[in-house]
Amino acid sequence: MKRWRVSEEASCARASSGWPVAWRSVQCFSIVVGVAFLIVHVAAAQEDCLECHEVDVDRVAESVHGFLECLDCHPGGEELPHPDEIHGKECMTCHEETAEEYSRSVHGIMQQNGDPLVKGCEGCHGRGHELLSTADPESPTHPLRQPEVCGSCHSKAELAARETIHLVQPLENYTASIHSRALQRGEDAASCSDCHGSHLILRSSDPQSSVHHEHISGTCSSCHAEIATQYGRSVHGLAAAQGVRESPVCTDCHGEHRILEPTRPDSPVYPTNIPKITCERCHADVRLNEKYGLSAEKVPSYEESFHGLAGRFGITKVANCASCHGVHDILPSSDPRAHTNPQNLDETCGQCHPGAGERFAIGPVHVLDTEAEHWTVSLVRTLYIWTIVGVIAFMLFHNSFDMLRKMQHPPVRPLKSDVPGRVRMSVGFRLAHALMAGSFVVLTYSGFALTYPEAWWAIPLQAWEDQYDIRGWVHRIAALVMLVSALVHVVHLAIDRRARACVWRFVPRLSDFRELKERTAFYFGKSQEPPKSPWVGYPEKMEYGGVVWGTIVMTVTGFALWYESFVLRWFPSWVMDLSTTIHFWEAVLAGLSILVWHLYTVIFDPVVYPMDPAWLTGRSAPGREQERLAPDEGEL
Repeated sequence: MKRWRVSEEASCARASSGWPVAWRSVQCFSIVVGVAFLIVHVAAAQEDCLECHEVDVDRVAESVHGFLECLDCHPGGEELPHPDEIHGKECMTCHEETAEEYSRSVHGIMQQNGDPLVKGCEGCHGRGHELLSTADPESPTHPLRQPEVCGSCHSKAELAARETIHLVQPLENYTASIHSRALQRGEDAASCSDCHGSHLILRSSDPQSSVHHEHISGTCSSCHAEIATQYGRSVHGLAAAQGVRESPVCTDCHGEHRILEPTRPDSPVYPTNIPKITCERCHADVRLNEKYGLSAEKVPSYEESFHGLAGRFGITKVANCASCHGVHDILPSSDPRAHTNPQNLDETCGQCHPGAGERFAIGPVHVLDTEAEHWTVSLVRTLYIWTIVGVIAFMLFHNSFDMLRKMQHPPVRPLKSDVPGRVRMSVGFRLAHALMAGSFVVLTYSGFALTYPEAWWAIPLQAWEDQYDIRGWVHRIAALVMLVSALVHVVHLAIDRRARACVWRFVPRLSDFRELKERTAFYFGKSQEPPKSPWVGYPEKMEYGGVVWGTIVMTVTGFALWYESFVLRWFPSWVMDLSTTIHFWEAVLAGLSILVWHLYTVIFDPVVYPMDPAWLTGRSAPGREQERLAPDEGEL
């Protein structure tokens, strides 16, 4: 009895401790059997479907819906045989939130209106059993393939015309953008859905659209957060946040689909394009200037400045709007943080001109009004303009009367053999003249090309201007050649006594007025025969004096502009303005004088036409020799 009790107690103990383990084993076994049964059942069901329907099972397993079974999307197919047509579930059955967004989008509304171009979900994601994740490179919604998918509709001209979509070739423009090229290199960059959204795509005119004017900076900030922060604090960002539609946002400066890096010459934010394309669009608009009380002289004053002229010519190293005002952090000059605040101009200008504000004062900026100029600049400009008007008018009247009288009484041209050969220009004079003439032509061309960069004749110098300062170096080299010609002339005079005696004849004398009086009498018909000219008359003296004066003036002002940092370090800033004014107007005076005066005396004068060969052979044309008095003993 006792042994039974012990055995019974032991059995009860074993039962009480082992039964839960056994029960758990039964549960696990049941689950395994159930899952196995389900797998077998599903597999059997799949096998049943595949008996009639050709489906790539492996591709389906790799798709985004690989975890689903046929009956999950095709209810009613469990009955065999089932109806011929078993429609699949609508996507919205599982994707309710996405479907709700799509129904409010421009595409969803078009589909609801029966637009045949809109195919619903399958229009972008594809159809069938092989829908892939957006992360899969083969998926139609992968960032690399989105332009192709979106472009299949948005490249159609009839759609743009019907829906009043004013963008031209968005697909081609995006493909050329920095975003598209970055994606093709395998980098993270914005695709269509990053800016426009995936399912809730709205028109840009819709205030809720991600590409609405007020939301552009927020959309771009998803990738460019730091830049967006700078823009948000800028004068443009603050105005845009307050609903000012005219205030520029990212797309106004960078473009919409064809966004290019600033190093591309065809980018709107390329250095030379910023003033004349990007900033000028608003700041040269009379309506906007009047509406917001902006100064209308900012853009034209910059364009006429040295910086503006160089930029218009294609020089990328010169300061543009962004160089001084900033790129994204543009603030009013009254703001202490602004780059253009008077307290910060030393640092801003000092980026290119070391010592600005310390060694030289910073003059007025963006000023067209001459009242803001130093009085010397205004005075010199006025004097030059009146001098040019007076001198060129005298030359035109003088040469016109001279040609008219000589055409009325054509000079008898003797044979060359009838005129004794006399050397008018020795080798030293001809060499100096050749260097001077060649360098003058190049200087005139390259100099005025900077002032008038849009002229057709200035285009050849602009070919490589964005990389190399071709025009500047051509101009400087020509200037050095002109200095060499002056040096050759001085050396010639130093070593040749007869050359010095000849040049001495170029000194103005009272007899020059008598010659002018006699010529004037001939021009007005009071004398039938032209007066005999001295070996060196007042026309030659005017030319020689002009060359000497012009060479000195252009050399001094030219070097001042060449070494502007040195000049600004030791002289007031108005000296640079004065040098620029003198250099330009002296070039105008010299160029017009050569055209009106010199070319007439050596080409168009009926006495020497078609050309006086003295600059080549040293001897003047026979007609010129005949109208001159015999030279003195020591003259050439």
